[in-house]
Amino acid sequence: MPYLTRFSRLACSGILLFLAFSLCAAAADSRDRTQFGRNITIGPDESVSQATCFGCSIRVQGHVSGDVTTFGGSVLLENQAEVGGDATTFAGDVRLDKEATVRGDVTVFGGRLRRDSQSSVGGDVTNMSGPGWIVLIFVLPLVVVGAFLALIGWLIWRFVRRPASPAIA
Repeated sequence: MPYLTRFSRLACSGILLFLAFSLCAAAADSRDRTQFGRNITIGPDESVSQATCFGCSIRVQGHVSGDVTTFGGSVLLENQAEVGGDATTFAGDVRLDKEATVRGDVTVFGGRLRRDSQSSVGGDVTNMSGPGWIVLIFVLPLVVVGAFLALIGWLIWRFVRRPASPAIA
């Protein structure tokens, strides 16, 4: 019996090691770029499939075959940059320089869109500029949920509290 347990542990270790190496190999072949807090720069001779940035900005000089998305950062498409999908930013700006191309949509929530007249966008352009949209999208739902929870707490407090005992004379 101890031999079987040792074999089971060895087999499980081998499977986990194989999975770890497989995931590393798949990540090395991936052309996606995702960063948290560090800016992404795609050079003029580079091509990536997707670019996503949380709390940072994306600067594209080359080609992105898919989407470019930032949360709390900006998107800068310099001369002759090309995005095959959408360019989207939440709480950041989008700047399209001369001859920059976005084949999909350009969407800006809570930022500004600066676009050169020679840039091209294949889809829709949506610009909800200013911090008011960020308040509306993120803060207002939190206020509504907070008010709902306060109402539930008040109702529970009202129906659970015990009536005061009568005074004994």
